[in-house]
Amino acid sequence: QVQLVESGGGSVQAGGSLRLSCAASTYTYSSYCMGWFRQAPGKEREGVAAMHTGIGSTYYAYSVKGRFTISQDNAKNTLYLQMNSLKPEDTAMYYCAARGDYCVWPSRGDSYNYWGQGTQVTVSS
Repeated sequence: QVQLVESGGGSVQAGGSLRLSCAASTYTYSSYCMGWFRQAPGKEREGVAAMHTGIGSTYYAYSVKGRFTISQDNAKNTLYLQMNSLKPEDTAMYYCAARGDYCVWPSRGDSYNYWGQGTQVTVSS
């Protein structure tokens, strides 16, 4: 069982930055695909970025490529999402998720087994 706890959400003006964190409660952290997903009201959940914690491969949604960066600190079992040049359309609840295998991308998260509680990101114009 993997427990995921997100933090770092908040409100920011367009053009600003936020960094989300996802702390994972497992010593087998290095063998997972970890992803960030988001869901805005009335919209489907979408994959934002993913990273295989062992291989280091990264994946991004086209809408965030060049603005968001996914990274990890293996010593802390923590995944990050650095979000720069934020836009109002980035407003959503952001979730961290994990699956114990290779990364599936693009993805809406259906094959990810473990989920955090989510953290809200609000970008005002």
